[in-house]
Amino acid sequence: MMRKTELHTGWTVRATGGPIPPEIADTVVPAAIPGTVHTDLLAAGLIPDPYVDRNEEALAWFHRSSWQYATVLRAAPAEPGERVELVFDGLDTVARVDLDGHEIGRTANMHRGYRFDVGHLLTGEEQTLGVRFSAALDHAEQVQAEIGERPRPYPHPFNAIRKMACSFGWDWGPDLQTAGIWKPVRLERWRVARLAAVRPLATRRHLGVTVEVERLAADDLVIEVTAGSEVHREKLAGRDTAVVEIPMPDAPTWWPAGYGEQPLVGVEVRLLHDGDEVDSYRTRVGFRDVHLDETPDEHGSRFTLVVNDQPIFVRGFNWIPEDHLLTRVTRTRLERAADRALAANANLLRVWGGGIWETDDFYDVCDERGLLVWQDFPLACAAYSEEEPIRSEILAEARENVTRLAPHPSLILWNGGNENIWGHEDWGWKAALNGATWGARYYDEDFPALLAELDPTRPYHPGSPSSPGHDPADVHPNDDRYGTRHEWEAWNREDYTHHDNFVPRFCSEFGWQAPPAWATLVETLAPGDLRKDSPAFLLHQKAEDGNGKLDRGVARHLPLPGDFAAWHWATQLNQARATRYAVLHLRSHAPRTMGSILWQLNDCWPVTSWAVVDGAERLKPAWYAVRSAYAPRTLAFVRRDNAPVLAVINDTASPWHAPVDLRLLGFDGAVADSPAGSDVPADFDVPAHSVRLIPVGLRPADPSNTVLVAEADGLRATHLFAEDFDLAYDPAPLSVDARPVDGGWAVTVTASSFARDVALLPDRLAPDATVDDMLVDLLPGESHTFTVTTSATVDSSAFAGPSAFAGPSVFAAPEVLRSANALAGHRPVVARS
Repeated sequence: MMRKTELHTGWTVRATGGPIPPEIADTVVPAAIPGTVHTDLLAAGLIPDPYVDRNEEALAWFHRSSWQYATVLRAAPAEPGERVELVFDGLDTVARVDLDGHEIGRTANMHRGYRFDVGHLLTGEEQTLGVRFSAALDHAEQVQAEIGERPRPYPHPFNAIRKMACSFGWDWGPDLQTAGIWKPVRLERWRVARLAAVRPLATRRHLGVTVEVERLAADDLVIEVTAGSEVHREKLAGRDTAVVEIPMPDAPTWWPAGYGEQPLVGVEVRLLHDGDEVDSYRTRVGFRDVHLDETPDEHGSRFTLVVNDQPIFVRGFNWIPEDHLLTRVTRTRLERAADRALAANANLLRVWGGGIWETDDFYDVCDERGLLVWQDFPLACAAYSEEEPIRSEILAEARENVTRLAPHPSLILWNGGNENIWGHEDWGWKAALNGATWGARYYDEDFPALLAELDPTRPYHPGSPSSPGHDPADVHPNDDRYGTRHEWEAWNREDYTHHDNFVPRFCSEFGWQAPPAWATLVETLAPGDLRKDSPAFLLHQKAEDGNGKLDRGVARHLPLPGDFAAWHWATQLNQARATRYAVLHLRSHAPRTMGSILWQLNDCWPVTSWAVVDGAERLKPAWYAVRSAYAPRTLAFVRRDNAPVLAVINDTASPWHAPVDLRLLGFDGAVADSPAGSDVPADFDVPAHSVRLIPVGLRPADPSNTVLVAEADGLRATHLFAEDFDLAYDPAPLSVDARPVDGGWAVTVTASSFARDVALLPDRLAPDATVDDMLVDLLPGESHTFTVTTSATVDSSAFAGPSAFAGPSVFAAPEVLRSANALAGHRPVVARS
């Protein structure tokens, strides 16, 4: 019988080399397993929080440090016919494992596990088990010197070591370079044989379970597989591998969120010897079919994910590690993050290739919710050597993780990597490489072959972006006619309206930046640093010319405020608008376009970034914009031939028939004349999972004070005919009535004139405050009630005026009630008692 003993207690860690501060150099501290040195020193109060102020810079000495973990192990030696193995599920990253000073093994890959035979070394007495971590940066530089430098976007050679790439910093992440025993460690004792690998692959009406065993004896074995009420046995006589095929004609069908239920069926695999269980494995599967439709058509070729014969328009988010200090990410936190994605009407998360092979908890959470997952192989934005020592590590980790993740029904697509094919074609790599390998063999040969062997049930895409089936020299990897596209001209150089120039088959990255929530800034920066040019603020803005791009983006549409609190709102509003604009552009082109994966859902620390949920798990205004834009049914004005048309988007299983009211209104509420006239239908019919575009002939006599309004089934879309700085807004059209309710406040906002993008930012009032809605357009005379949840005691007048949660006195207090109108002037809001 397999016996497993966790080895998670009694560990300590101490520094063994590098530029260690004196107060740490000779200190031995308790170590949590799983954990990292950063989290242990934080717990001991020996380092400041690396996420706060400029502490990231102050902790740069970590990059060249080495550490010794140690614990006392007491275990009996292996008996005759028994093996005892020390198993590490993950070591970050460059480690030497010792038992009483005897070297057991070395590691240099955080993305895989390691198993060491220690039975002959155990004495039954107390022994010292040690793990020494060397600086990952030193190792990467040494490997780079041996195999040659290869192109990458950042200074550290993250492409010369198998460690989370963004551990070395990214344009949204800190450069901390963690080290530690970041996954569980245990002793395993076993006889006769063990389950070396189990790979359940479920389709809609079938379960195939591949079992690989490791033997100590040539005895006959039996594999028993139980799935629901089905029990199948297969003898292993002289074989180490078996495939158990189980027809499941009555299996419950697993569906993505929004398409049906997510039933999960338990699967148990038992390894039997003479009728006794010697090892076992348990998991859950969901029965569904998936394929990728890449059929050529008049536009190029499709890129449509199909689940259970149903084409899926992907409404997705890119996903980065939820916390840069990975071991702090709990299942509960993952559940919250997944629920935020679902609440924003998303149906897919793309696990980006500069992070990790995501955890079992992550996939379990997605399985249970029907949240589809696209998993990148962890190779990002760089050229990767196809030679040793890198090659064998990449292939070993791929084999291990493809096997580990095989049961999960949420996993719907494997992707070869992030922007590597594009980088090779477009970013000057070819000259720099001078013929050296860069990763093409992985994407074109190794990964497809590995998946054909281990997981033929899921589609594979060679890279995001790429144009599969075409030589990159002939068809650009980012060609919008094929495969996947990343749209980064919009943000880096162009306005968000640049999206109108392209109709991608599937847009797997696009986005716009904004700072985190106000409360997150106040928690992170000193009061005097709450300005956009402070060194501390800029340390939390990693993008190249990030603030410049923010300013230019705002200035194309809105007056650019000088006050920091107003600038904070303006940039957040512009992110929300950019996000909504791009999403609706993509959705309006379905079925030619069949995917929108926004960069990004989450942050791993407090930072100005493209995320719609900041590093403290607070929602930015852009989250509310995505929720609206990703709604299964929505109305939106989009542009065709430089004119507005009404897009009626119905991504539900039922046809949508409704009357539609289209009209021009002055900002004062008066019906406006239309010199162009209009032939607008009185109603519309939109089939299930379809889009209808309705031409709009209405044109205002005065574009500066007229809004185009469409309404149907309680939904509304509005369109303005000029940029904000050219509109004749009333800068203060709002009055407020706030009353306490259980758990917070009901805040009713009433408009005397057209008010655009009305928002409450209650975290400016209390750090725990949240609001149910945001970015509401109000017509003259209309009211909207926002529900604010908070445990804080607040004055009702604060919802209309400046916040007491202001931070420093060197700038104006941040207002809680905001709108686009308010950016045109600073007249006070009227508070009603």
